[in-house]
Amino acid sequence: MRERRNPKFEVPGSKFRKPRTSDLEPLSVSPVPPFSLGYSAGKKETMMRPITWGTLFLLSLIWSNVASGKELSPREIYEQASPAVVMVMGHADGGRKGSGGTGSIIQSDGLVLTNAHVVIEEQTGKPFARLSVFLKPARVTGESKSDLSRMVRARVLTYSQPLDLALLKLDGVVEPLPVVDVSESGQARVGDRVVAIGHPEQGGLWTLTTGVISAEVDNFNGVKGKHVFQTETGINRGNSGGPLLDGEGHMVGVNTAIARVASDGLPIMSISFSLKSSVATHWLREQGVGAERQGGGKGVRAVTRIDQTDLIDQPTPSVQPQAKPAQPHPSDLSFRPTMKPDVVQPVQARPYNLDELISDRAKAEADLDSMMSEMRGKMKGR
Repeated sequence: MRERRNPKFEVPGSKFRKPRTSDLEPLSVSPVPPFSLGYSAGKKETMMRPITWGTLFLLSLIWSNVASGKELSPREIYEQASPAVVMVMGHADGGRKGSGGTGSIIQSDGLVLTNAHVVIEEQTGKPFARLSVFLKPARVTGESKSDLSRMVRARVLTYSQPLDLALLKLDGVVEPLPVVDVSESGQARVGDRVVAIGHPEQGGLWTLTTGVISAEVDNFNGVKGKHVFQTETGINRGNSGGPLLDGEGHMVGVNTAIARVASDGLPIMSISFSLKSSVATHWLREQGVGAERQGGGKGVRAVTRIDQTDLIDQPTPSVQPQAKPAQPHPSDLSFRPTMKPDVVQPVQARPYNLDELISDRAKAEADLDSMMSEMRGKMKGR
């Protein structure tokens, strides 16, 4: 029996003898997948070009990025979304009662999504007579006079108190406004990183806060179809109606409520609730309205727009939600609770005071009304 010899290989540059077929041991499994098959010039035998593991790793990274999208930093999310976030302020005619919160521009012609409790007067159950919306300045400085210089009148088109949603229309919009990308895919899950943009009174205007989704709650407070995210994102009075944004900058929720005090009187920390954007977009479609998309991503494309006069003007809901809103009941500025003697209020503890802003806005409106009335009287006397 002829002794089987191992194939002979020599170092590069030396004479090389191609091993005979009989010298090679068969392989039951190829170590790498074939890249392509072809034929040699002289012999009809296949030759294989293997993909290296490095190439496979690179391809997997490319596929992963394409499939999942790019995760943005909080700074990138803020720069992308904050120009489409507004401050909403409402007050009654000739009174000092009012409310304030946050809203998101969802159509470039001036449609704004916010919470119903921000724009509905508690005593009457109807929208505030005066609504002011403030667009974000180029740079937020902490000075209310400059930060709130871009004021636009607004009116309520429709609202739902059970879902705590309201749709506003800005008056006199002459140029396209930036919009928030609204997601309806429902892909956000517990553990996902989220951010909120709004106007918490203990902080400043157009404030960014970060957190994660902590839980999902269906039929929140017994309201059918009111599905919410519970998050640890720090929100406070003034955040109501603002966007909850995912890691790609898409709005996945509308910040709605917070838990403040437990039954034993102890404060509750880091528990807030945001209505899922899938619920909001479904409600918007029922009103015949869609949200625009500001470029690529998962945002909802605009649907066929309807005449704004066809929208329900002031519906009267039959079910009242039990959720405690993040923006508390509209403030009666004539009432000031007596502080405990051992509590010392710090001087200038926050960049702005929501009640003072509402009061100043109401006074400015009253002064303007008086001036216009006086001018009309003079014109009639001529």
